[in-house]
Amino acid sequence: MNIIPKPIDRFLDRTLIAFLEDAGRLFILLWESAYFIFTGRIEWVKTLTQAASIGFDSLPMTVLICLISGSVLALQTADKFAMTGADDYVGGLVALAVVREMVPIFACLTVGARSGTAIAAELAFMKVDEQVDALQVMKVSPIRYLVVPRILASIIALPMLTLVGEVIAVLGGMVVAQGVTKLHYYKYMESVWLFLERRDVLVSVYKAAIFGLIMSAICCTVGLLTKGGARDVGLATTKAVVWTAVCIIIADFILSWIFFGASYSE
Repeated sequence: MNIIPKPIDRFLDRTLIAFLEDAGRLFILLWESAYFIFTGRIEWVKTLTQAASIGFDSLPMTVLICLISGSVLALQTADKFAMTGADDYVGGLVALAVVREMVPIFACLTVGARSGTAIAAELAFMKVDEQVDALQVMKVSPIRYLVVPRILASIIALPMLTLVGEVIAVLGGMVVAQGVTKLHYYKYMESVWLFLERRDVLVSVYKAAIFGLIMSAICCTVGLLTKGGARDVGLATTKAVVWTAVCIIIADFILSWIFFGASYSE
């Protein structure tokens, strides 16, 4: 016996079907993009242009957010550590937190809010304005010409932004820790080198690249599936941002479990 009211049941069915259709189109887009990438059919000029645009346009906001996140983390922990005589470990705590989790997520969410929305809006407008159909008439693949450069650009730009953000966050925490507890810069950096491993930095780069792939693929898919007019372009942009944030958080949990959780459970 179905206890769910029929209107809600029909709504859930339509929502589930729409979600599965969008997910299927996303995987098809990724499959076709992978084909063009691994066969070397890449528009390198457009790729580098997109990478420069994504990285440079998002750099100021990324630096600001990472600086504040590292500073706030040091502010919240430095005085507590000083009370227990463990203030020498503040640098290690800040470094591990920002490198393993905070900066990769914040950097990708920042790029998604700044450049991801631009990608979704641009492709949605091209779809609504029938420019994508014009490319197909000229026998030019929209995936190769529009999607692949943006995916590769995100994979290139996100790790670079993440590395810059990690350095800024650690330095911001160092300045705040010195101001709060008079912790010497040398002790702070000594703690960073003691706790932080090369593997942590590499994992953050891998996570940033995967987040960039997820962000660009979702935004491109949503943009190319847009139908209607100007209102639908705005709805597509909102949808792209929401799904990007949700999928990045889920992917971060999965990747953190793969890289760190499994080793702890052994």
